[in-house]
Amino acid sequence: MTTPASEKPSRRELANAIRFLAIDAVQAANSGHPGMPMGMADIAEVLWNDYLQHNPNNPTWFNRDRFVLSNGHGSMLHYALLHLSGYDLSIDDLKKFRQLDSKTPGHPENFMTPGVETTTGPLGQGFANAVGFALAEKLLAQRFNRPELAIVDHRSWVFMGDGCLMEGISHEAASLAGTWGLEKLVAFWDDNHISIDGNVQGWFTDDTPARFEAYGWNVIRGVDGHDATEIKTAIETALKSDGKPTLICCRTTIGFGSPNKSGKESSHGAALGKDEVAATREALGWPYPAFEIPQQLRDGWRAGNAGLVREDQWNTLFDAYATRYPVEADELVRRSKKELPDDFEANAQAYIEKLQAEGLSIASRKASQMAIEAFAPQLPELVGGSADLAHSNLTLWKGSKSVATADADANYIYFGVREFAMTAISNGLALHGGFIPYDATFLVFSDYARNAVRMSALMDAQAIHVYTHDSIGLGEDGPTHQPIEHLASLRYIPNNDVWRPCDAVESAVCWKAAIDRRDGPSCLIFSRQNLPHQARDADQLRDITRGGYVLKHSVGAPQLILIATGSEVGLAMDAAAQLGDGVRVVSMPSTDVFDRQDAAYREAVLPNACRKRVAIEAGVSDFWRKYVGLDGAVIGIDTYGASAPIEAVMPHFGFTVENVVETARALA
Repeated sequence: MTTPASEKPSRRELANAIRFLAIDAVQAANSGHPGMPMGMADIAEVLWNDYLQHNPNNPTWFNRDRFVLSNGHGSMLHYALLHLSGYDLSIDDLKKFRQLDSKTPGHPENFMTPGVETTTGPLGQGFANAVGFALAEKLLAQRFNRPELAIVDHRSWVFMGDGCLMEGISHEAASLAGTWGLEKLVAFWDDNHISIDGNVQGWFTDDTPARFEAYGWNVIRGVDGHDATEIKTAIETALKSDGKPTLICCRTTIGFGSPNKSGKESSHGAALGKDEVAATREALGWPYPAFEIPQQLRDGWRAGNAGLVREDQWNTLFDAYATRYPVEADELVRRSKKELPDDFEANAQAYIEKLQAEGLSIASRKASQMAIEAFAPQLPELVGGSADLAHSNLTLWKGSKSVATADADANYIYFGVREFAMTAISNGLALHGGFIPYDATFLVFSDYARNAVRMSALMDAQAIHVYTHDSIGLGEDGPTHQPIEHLASLRYIPNNDVWRPCDAVESAVCWKAAIDRRDGPSCLIFSRQNLPHQARDADQLRDITRGGYVLKHSVGAPQLILIATGSEVGLAMDAAAQLGDGVRVVSMPSTDVFDRQDAAYREAVLPNACRKRVAIEAGVSDFWRKYVGLDGAVIGIDTYGASAPIEAVMPHFGFTVENVVETARALA
């Protein structure tokens, strides 16, 4: 039965508005996942109407709650919520679900849809992003709040399903959230017992509540996910959690309301079908045509959105804060706008010029640490750490303070051995605003993190991924720890800037470039072994930022071009000294940045007239064919490495001056 227009809609009717927008959009597209939105609609209705702190008229309001749909395949749940709450997402947008250039793509995308905080779909990563959001809130609150003026005070809410919990990243992220005591994080587990292959009892029998209790979470068990009163009681309990994140375990029915598909995997990943849609309308008493929401239901949703007035209240609070604490207020505004301090550019450039004058020959991982030491005191928003490799990655610095403490200036994260969650949490920190996060591990273990790096690039998230021990040059640990294909693999991720510097100067430049970048991630690749300093004039120093530049000029037009990165640049320079005056050496710390330069600059560095080229890099060789052509040569490594000291490994695989000279002279 439907509610008369004169009466207030029931909670079930408000939730049914979500259900049928999802059903109709998936049916129109003949593609999508109706089951989860139908199953979680009652939970979503209570959360969004009674608790979520947000403003549809300003989706980027600083102190808004962050809502994350980690089980992002159910994206129509999110789109229905945004539409009903008054965001700039029209009924026509919903009708274009999963269509080209629509604002309603198959999975939520933060750059496509107003109100979507993070791009989700790869299961478990949205949950880890939410941990990053909650950590950001905690650190900002520690830094800026005052006892009488809590200007940073918002929550992170995340929906997740069985698939998110099966993914290993959920274990990593949940463990850290408990350790950090992220009490503003609330996760709802959609416990419907169904995944794509059917009932999960055959492959997912974990005691999930006990698992989260072991992580240090507050766990609320046995909530009926279709009973608004139980849902409200659970949320009220979560709001009282002190020092712990909360997991609310909600028993739901996937495809709720469908007479023939509820509780079955058939409602998970396909349209219900015309006949079943009609049967579901009858079963739930929904007489309205496709995509029609009666006005009293729309009014019920808009009236329930208490968050609309909260931004004005917060603005009044912030004005009072700015009056009493003007320096702190200006700092928070600067960071929220992703603006760097006024003097950062000049100070950073002065540091780079100082390094060039000093001429240090050190490992680039050490140069990276020095760059952090130089830049971090100027950038309180720089926060990060390492996956249990701080003393190998050299990410610790003199001013670092662990985020596990309540220090107002906490800025260092001990991630433990959790590369995947580390990277996804960094994405959350980057998307939240107010931080420039970095994370670190060995380059070979970027494989553990790669999908989260891909998500950094897809979301335009300014996360800095630091990878040390960058080649077979790390020596005795052998092929399990020696990266071969990893540089190319990272370079093939669109919108991901990969830097492999050749000395301390290029290392500082790439750090500054990563800090300056606002539209995507950077991967900074550093060596274990010492690297020789390279002499440069002012023009060469400037051109490092262009990704590739002429480090050694030939006499006259070049007859041979040696292209190298990282530790192999010194090798190229030594070989050039033997090959004569007609040799040009190009250092190319970032092929991604170089490829974005204008055609005239690229031609000036790599003139088409000179086809005699040799690329030198301790990684897979095929990547370099686009620079040397089929007639050029590549000195790389297309096998796995070997366990031996660097003095034996590098010559064994051909990384010697003699081999470079011989290879160059053998070119026609």
